[in-house]
Amino acid sequence: MKICGITRAEDALAAAGAGAHAIGLVFHAPSPRCVTPAQAAEIIHALPPFVTAVGLFVDAPAEKVRLTLAQAPVSLLQFHGAEPPDFCRQFGLPYVKAVRMRARADLLQYARDYRDARALLLDTYVEELHGGSGVAFDWGLIPSGLPLPVVLSGGLTVENVGAAVRRVRPGAVDVSSGVESAKGVKDAGKIAAFIKEVRNADG
Repeated sequence: MKICGITRAEDALAAAGAGAHAIGLVFHAPSPRCVTPAQAAEIIHALPPFVTAVGLFVDAPAEKVRLTLAQAPVSLLQFHGAEPPDFCRQFGLPYVKAVRMRARADLLQYARDYRDARALLLDTYVEELHGGSGVAFDWGLIPSGLPLPVVLSGGLTVENVGAAVRRVRPGAVDVSSGVESAKGVKDAGKIAAFIKEVRNADG
């Protein structure tokens, strides 16, 4: 379970305390959940052990990624743009590749192209947005037998995540807007309720 779009250390601690396995830090300036490398470093240093800090980038130049990583020591990279496989694998860290889901998305081809990714993160296609849309996609678009784990994202909430887990059986779920009180501000109660629903559905 990953809580994405963390902008405050107290929200990261709430997520970890509720049982989240990872938190996401957005390094994409157009996003209302964007943090600076310095802000991210403070959040990362507040995390307890065994909670993964994930850095999210969207078509960032390689030098910007490197400069960010030098200040904010994330453990996993998440690429949400049109980054080719060679770009994703050049930073010496494991990565996941996001796919913005549309009817013509060929996930089997993505899995072949990004075969060294830790997972494919499946999110909703919304023009001009790269995550955090609050809109779910048609889970029926996900084929069975993908050779990479699936991280399910896009419009997940306390109300629908149980059904999503039971239907898709993803390797992980990723939520941002579904546990917020305002953009970039997480609600500890919603986080706890969301994680409880995931555990109940995965039992």
